[in-house]
Amino acid sequence: MSLSEQEIVRRENLDKIIEAGFNPFPAEKFDVTAYATEIKEAYDDKALVRTVSIAGRLMQKRVMGKASFAEIQDSSGRIQAYVSRDEICPDEDKALYNNVFKKLLDIGDFIGVTGEVFTTKTGEISIRVKELTVLSKSVRPLPVVKVDAEGEIHDAFTDPEMRYRQRYVDLVVNPDVRKVFEMRSKVYDSFRQFLNDKGYLEVETPILQPLYGGAAAKPFKTHHNTLDMTLYLRIANELYLKRLIVGGFDGVYEFSKDFRNEGMDRNHNPEFTQIELYVAYKDYEWMMELVEEMIEKAAMDLHGTTKVTVGEDVIDFKRPWKRWTMFEAIEHFTGEDISGLDEDALRAVAHKMHIEVDGSMGAGKLIDEIFSEKCEPHLVQPTYITDYPLSMSPLAKKHRSKDGLVERFEAFCNRTEIANAFSELNDPLDQRQRFEEQLELGKRGDEEAMMLDEDFLRALEYGMPPTAGLGIGMDRLVMILTNQPSIQEVLFFPQMKPESQKSGS
Repeated sequence: MSLSEQEIVRRENLDKIIEAGFNPFPAEKFDVTAYATEIKEAYDDKALVRTVSIAGRLMQKRVMGKASFAEIQDSSGRIQAYVSRDEICPDEDKALYNNVFKKLLDIGDFIGVTGEVFTTKTGEISIRVKELTVLSKSVRPLPVVKVDAEGEIHDAFTDPEMRYRQRYVDLVVNPDVRKVFEMRSKVYDSFRQFLNDKGYLEVETPILQPLYGGAAAKPFKTHHNTLDMTLYLRIANELYLKRLIVGGFDGVYEFSKDFRNEGMDRNHNPEFTQIELYVAYKDYEWMMELVEEMIEKAAMDLHGTTKVTVGEDVIDFKRPWKRWTMFEAIEHFTGEDISGLDEDALRAVAHKMHIEVDGSMGAGKLIDEIFSEKCEPHLVQPTYITDYPLSMSPLAKKHRSKDGLVERFEAFCNRTEIANAFSELNDPLDQRQRFEEQLELGKRGDEEAMMLDEDFLRALEYGMPPTAGLGIGMDRLVMILTNQPSIQEVLFFPQMKPESQKSGS
């Protein structure tokens, strides 16, 4: 590995710190008693002198002879430190200041300081350092933010691919990125509180599954050597959660990591997170009201309002949301009434609309393609699309009053799907027939067709009560709630192509 000139200098500085008798990677703990943002918010110059200990990265250093100013960045933000040679080196040996701090500490190094909070003559809250400890040497330079003569900021680390690939650097030099992930955590907390308050149990189900199911998707496949069997990374956890409803739980939910071996774009990553919820003795109408309430609460918890700015749009999550049946939406946006059309007629309509389809697609897939192409781009405000065709929904209960349809809804917002829910199919004979129909689609080349899961059918044969089920794509929802343009912005470590061997990094 070839080193840059700056890396060579930093490694030389590392050696010189050791030669000066200081450990650049000490094992002893450093007791942090305060954080930068907390100090600034709580400081009162009329109060008694407060001694604090903070730790973080050295992000700026202005050396002025026997005294210097430094900028320290911890997990909460930045604060200025005033470092005086005679304060941190009260004895005759001034090596810590003269050699280490002035000459050998670089931007990005971790240091710990203990001192008194005060206000400088310019009014900036700072720390007058009494003790300084080197905590970790950075041997690779950070990208720096440059400011030109006109005051315009030029960030050297804005390339998306580099930011996603080196998220650890992105978090250091682009502080707003941290806020996105803190907000993501708050959305999860909001959901958990909401569901726990209703008495539902958070559970865990298998990620490695002998049969994949619960969604229409292409799986990742692996092999278990000891059992000598093929296993799949789950595409959904639905069938396992419904087994728990069979087992007697009234309400279960899981924040699940799911995996789908499909394309990647601004809304799709091969590994993603969704929350799935199943509640006994409820139906999809009830679930619509719960989803509205839960997401409205999350928006309020995050922003203090139901209105969220997303790009050029202002999206309002206030209940109730607009509702359309799938056929109503398609007729509204295309002028075509496709209810009751068979597969050949649907394929003809798709061709007429210049929608690309192939022979592997059954009626359900054709309707889905028409809806995706012609309706989704118009669904900006939170909207429920309900009452899907039976052929599109092999796990949903048949509609109680509309032949050929199922009791299903999807929630759309910001032109993309964010939730999917059913009145769950609990008739084991009907479910077996639906699975067999999926097998036939698989024989026609549909790689997303579901497998027949005999154990799940056995569970249904023991009896499952009427149940409402839900899946919410957490990544997409967080994108909307934090005004981010792509899924990569809300994943710490999105999937990337391997780095070129020529990159040397």
